[in-house]
Amino acid sequence: MIESNVKEILQKIARGNAFGEPVVLVAATKTRTAEEVQRAIDAGIVAVGENHVQELLEKYPHISGAERHFIGHLQTNKVKYLVGNVSLIHSADRDEVVCEISRRAVALGVVQDILIQINIGGEATKGGYSLEEGAEAFSRAASLPALRPVGYMAMLPAKKEDAELIPLIKKMRALFDETKKGRPHVRYLSMGMSGDWELCLGHGANMIRLGTAIFGEREKR
Repeated sequence: MIESNVKEILQKIARGNAFGEPVVLVAATKTRTAEEVQRAIDAGIVAVGENHVQELLEKYPHISGAERHFIGHLQTNKVKYLVGNVSLIHSADRDEVVCEISRRAVALGVVQDILIQINIGGEATKGGYSLEEGAEAFSRAASLPALRPVGYMAMLPAKKEDAELIPLIKKMRALFDETKKGRPHVRYLSMGMSGDWELCLGHGANMIRLGTAIFGEREKR
């Protein structure tokens, strides 16, 4: 099932997004075994993303052949486990975390790529900067040493109609387009999960994070 799911999704995204940009498919590996993750990589996945630092530390040493991303909420005391060990941190959602990533990267002598997380739906249950704060948050991060913000990440509110979601995606795309002017390294708008990824690609996202669509429903534990 994993192999056929990956093949089907890769075929769907092969032509790129609505802007003709290549699409990066990140397999969201929360609760999945190292064996399942490796099967997805062998089927063509080029990047995997974990939500929990402990799972990443336990699981990712046993997989090979794909970029490692961190896509979950990040506590400042866990930053030390990620900097220099993952290619991209999607969830730089507040100044405290951004500054800690920079500090750790300086200490290690590496440059860490991050995405600035935007709370596009203004939801109290989700982290991230407001849309209005996004550009300034990006500029602050870009001014810090050993830090390279390469785009934005956002999650759409659940259980809303497409007519309500499309304007939010378009606002994120507008922020992304404005930010990348004169910044060739800005290249990712990470937006789209198993329930809404096609809608997001249709309105400008170019990186999607899929778990259930690849691995199937999670078993209840």
